[in-house]
Amino acid sequence: MTDYATPNLPSRDFEKTQRFYSSFGFTTTYVDDGWLIMARGTITLEFFLHTDVDPLTSWFSCCLRVDNAGDFFDALIAAGIGQDDTAHPRIHLPTMQSSGLRMGAMIDIDGTLVRVIENEK
Repeated sequence: MTDYATPNLPSRDFEKTQRFYSSFGFTTTYVDDGWLIMARGTITLEFFLHTDVDPLTSWFSCCLRVDNAGDFFDALIAAGIGQDDTAHPRIHLPTMQSSGLRMGAMIDIDGTLVRVIENEK
């Protein structure tokens, strides 16, 4: 097996988190009273129950490295996630960064910043 990491992110409500992430392709692989694991292809996210997290002040974040950021954001748009700068959730479409990497971002329903970085080709 290849080494890998799985980000641990907060969730105020596992049912809402599952509905949100499944709307753009994640499936639940494990859930109990305190832990939730979801996967989309080779990406795995783990969630811990944090009922007090405030989406407006949350500082949680992670980076997802994908082969095609456009395809990933197409799935987010198809799920109805908009670009309103004050909304939770919301997306910021990928742009080329000074580093030479293409990166976009999503703020999820619990205020977590999910950076989506396209793998170098």
